Amino acid sequence: MDLLPVRRVQSADVPEPPNATWSNCLVLGNEIAISGMTAHPASRDNRLGTYEQTLVVLNKVRALVEAAGGGLHNIYKIVVYVTDIADKDEVGRARREFFRTPYPCSTLVAVKDLVFPELTVEIDAFARLDIDMRAAQI
Repeated sequence: MDLLPVRRVQSADVPEPPNATWSNCLVLGNEIAISGMTAHPASRDNRLGTYEQTLVVLNKVRALVEAAGGGLHNIYKIVVYVTDIADKDEVGRARREFFRTPYPCSTLVAVKDLVFPELTVEIDAFARLDIDMRAAQI
């Protein structure tokens, strides 16, 4: 059986703690899997709202996809976790500013808590190096 190559990707824009028990980004063949990104530590000092946190998170996602050799046009799916479902419009506003049509597939789920109390949004992202959403038929 031929195994897909696996590559761990890091970005200076998204530092991993030295004691982390996870990888922020793995490339598995052409697939890019990105762990749940939050606005931490920027949110800790600035008490950012959900819209601002979402932009910070999406920029981290972009940095990791670019470090893996891709771009925003390779992202086909995101999973968004919010601590208050009423913030869905703020997340949507940030997504509209960040992505272009056709937008990635998306799931939005309300959760009780995230890892730090000031966090209101966390996003998982999935991309493929062998697709280009800009070429999608809409």
